[in-house]
Amino acid sequence: MALMTGEQFIESIRKMNMQIYMFGEKVENPVDNPILRPSLNSVRATYDLAQMPEYEDLMTVKSSITGEKINRFCHIHQSTEDLIKKVKMQRLLGQKTASCFQRCVGMDAFNAEFSTTYEIDKAHGTKYHENFVNYMRFVQENDMTVDGAMTDPKGDRALSPSKQADPDLYLRVVERRPDGVVVRGAKAHQTGICNSQEVIVMPTIALSPEDKDYAISFAVPVDAEGILMIIGRQSCDTRKLEGSQLDVGNSQYGGVEALVVFNDVFVPNDRIFLNGETEFAGMLVERFAGYHRQSYGGCKVGVGDVLIGAAALAADYNGAQKASHVKDKLIEMTHLNETLYSSGIACSAEGSKTESGNYIIDLLLANVCKQNVTRFPYEIARLAEDIAGGLMVTAPSEKDLKDPVVGPYVEKYLKGVNAVSVENRLRILRLIENLTLGTAAVGYRTESMHGAGSPQAQRIMIARQGNINGKKELAKAIAQITE
Repeated sequence: MALMTGEQFIESIRKMNMQIYMFGEKVENPVDNPILRPSLNSVRATYDLAQMPEYEDLMTVKSSITGEKINRFCHIHQSTEDLIKKVKMQRLLGQKTASCFQRCVGMDAFNAEFSTTYEIDKAHGTKYHENFVNYMRFVQENDMTVDGAMTDPKGDRALSPSKQADPDLYLRVVERRPDGVVVRGAKAHQTGICNSQEVIVMPTIALSPEDKDYAISFAVPVDAEGILMIIGRQSCDTRKLEGSQLDVGNSQYGGVEALVVFNDVFVPNDRIFLNGETEFAGMLVERFAGYHRQSYGGCKVGVGDVLIGAAALAADYNGAQKASHVKDKLIEMTHLNETLYSSGIACSAEGSKTESGNYIIDLLLANVCKQNVTRFPYEIARLAEDIAGGLMVTAPSEKDLKDPVVGPYVEKYLKGVNAVSVENRLRILRLIENLTLGTAAVGYRTESMHGAGSPQAQRIMIARQGNINGKKELAKAIAQITE
């Protein structure tokens, strides 16, 4: 089964026995839960589009491991063309779902693990790369969605993992056995974990020798014994319980985050990709972060396309589409969005082959891409809210619109352009609200700030990769300075 259908994916998740908690209660049926289902639909889109001939070139690729046709989300990048198509695929999915479609983290973890395990084996004579290639064969043959888990709770940021008052605030090995290890800790902000079949765990920071037990990377099923998920709240999340598509804004698709607890989870030896080699933790973190920062030049751009279109429609429905300032705001939104896309394409086109054979993006440009993403979506959202007007956050509910007593007043006084129904006007305003303030804002605006690392994390990498000394030499040569 190199390519699953969307329905097969849904049924594969239904068969799992995940321990999921939300609002203080265990979720017995996450697949059909009205709050969680839109996020599952977003992942399903990655399977459905791969079945469509018109998207075959972007969504599928020949595997370098099995030789079979696979979903690109399971691929190990073999060229700069692969890196570019990845970004284009992510933009397409953003356009189709207007939300986070959740498979990017696993894809980026795959490629970071592939090259890093190769270099660990070369230095230490370990078999992590063999373990990982076998794991990737399993993932590709079953077309799996795999969550990438990097972010630890961290506790006191001024202290290293081993110096924390509670040693579990960074995930660690608590027992070593002949057949594997036992791990304990947690991973925060886990996008799509409850819609995944597997999870790849990685360290979250570079580590020193005294933090050896924290230098661990592995993969396990998400329903492995000892794993528990606590779903995070989102703005307007309980609107999904009310049965109104209009009030939700984007009722079909969405995202989901969770705090994932690893309570003494056993990991067999053949699922381990790093185990105590602290000097390689930083490499794994840096490479994963680079790939994931590239991703934001695709997915956020696709969602931005939807938001720009929604803002333009709001202007049409308000009768303001000819106003010069509205035209200028739409131009600015487009300019910012395409600048993000150009960064994603640039860091891909400037990618290079690693020692292991797969391709990595240009790390400097990937960090520039993500630094732009921490800023531009906020301005795009601000301009969309400006164009939409205050009714975006003060409009009555669909029940009021349909109510026999107050409904006629809503219809009378919230009319915009006469040819457009009040319901359609409210639908587009609710979509803008969803993208800028509601549940989708987690996957667009706020995630643009903190996903794949905070703005300062990118600035640190830009400082490292920026080659200031080399630029000084260029200036000296032009100024004819000799020392």
